[in-house]
Amino acid sequence: MAKLITIEQPLERESAVALGFFDGVHLGHRAVLRAAADCAAEKGLLSGAFTFAADSVPVKQGRTLSYLYTDRQKMQELEACGIERVYCPPFSQLCALDGAAFCRDVLAGLFHAREVFCGGDFHFGAKAAWDVESLRQFGAEMGFAVHQVAPVLADGEKISSGTIRQAAAGRQTGTGGCPAGCAVCRAWEMVVHGAALGRTHAVPTINIPFATGQLVPRYGVYVSRTHTPQGCFDSVTDIGVKPTVSEAQLPAAETFLLDFSGDLYEQPCRVELLHFLRGERKFPNVEQLYRQIAQDQKDSREWLKQSETETPAGRAGLQ
Repeated sequence: MAKLITIEQPLERESAVALGFFDGVHLGHRAVLRAAADCAAEKGLLSGAFTFAADSVPVKQGRTLSYLYTDRQKMQELEACGIERVYCPPFSQLCALDGAAFCRDVLAGLFHAREVFCGGDFHFGAKAAWDVESLRQFGAEMGFAVHQVAPVLADGEKISSGTIRQAAAGRQTGTGGCPAGCAVCRAWEMVVHGAALGRTHAVPTINIPFATGQLVPRYGVYVSRTHTPQGCFDSVTDIGVKPTVSEAQLPAAETFLLDFSGDLYEQPCRVELLHFLRGERKFPNVEQLYRQIAQDQKDSREWLKQSETETPAGRAGLQ
C-alpha cells in the first residue's frame, strides 16, 4: 500500500479524486474513497482526496460542529482506503471560491483530475451553492468525469456523520452498540500516561485523550473492545473527567482491559464502544470507585456473554 502524501503543489500525473469532508470516514465515506482508489488502480492514475482540516469547520449547515476525527486519524483512514495524495486546507482558505474556481484551481489545476467521485449530497463553492449536477457541468468543460457513489444504508437508513454524532453524544442506556459505521468507535490513538492509579489497584488501563473541539461521546461507562498491537481484548471504557480522582475538566477515555497483562504506553490502540452501562458518577472515595469498577467488569462480561459477541483475547492485532 502506497504511503499517503499531503500535497500543496500540482500532481505529477492525472488522478482519480474523492471529494468530501470525510469526518469520521464512516462506511459511506469509505465507499467513495475506495471507488476513487479502485478507479485509479484500474486506469493507472494517482488516487487522491480533497477534504478540509477537521478543526477548521466550526459550523456546518448552520450548526456548531464537533468533529469526529482529528486530521491525523482521518489521514490514517484515507490511507487505509487506498488514497495516495490528499489536499487538506483549512476551510477559510477556500470558502470564498465559487464553483468554477474550485473546479479550475483544485480539481483541474492541482489534482489534474480525470475521474471525480462524491456522494449525492456533495456541495461545494462559496456558501455550498454548487451541487453534483454543477460538478458534472464543470467536468464536461474541464475534462474530468463525475461519478456519484450510492449511499451506504444500515437498517434502511443512510449512514451519515450527523447521525453518528447524535448517537455518540446522546446514546441511551440499553440501546446496544454504536450505529453501523460509527466513526467515534474506530479512532486509532496513541496511549498516554495517566495517573497510574490503575496499576496500583491491579487494573490494567490505557488512557486516550480527546482533542480540543473533537466530539466526546456521552459521559459514562461502556462495554468496549480494544484493538492493540498485541491483539483484541474485551474491555470496559470510562468516558468523562474522572471526578473521583481528578479535578481536571478535560475529558478522556480510560479503558480497563479484561484478561490482559503488558504495557501499551505510546502504542496505537483503537477502542470500539459496544454498549452503554451507566452514567459517570463521583464516588466518596477511591475504594468505592474500585468496587464499582469491579462490578462494571462483571456486568461487562455478562453483557458480552449474553450478546454472544465476546472476542477471544489475542485473536487479532492491528488490522
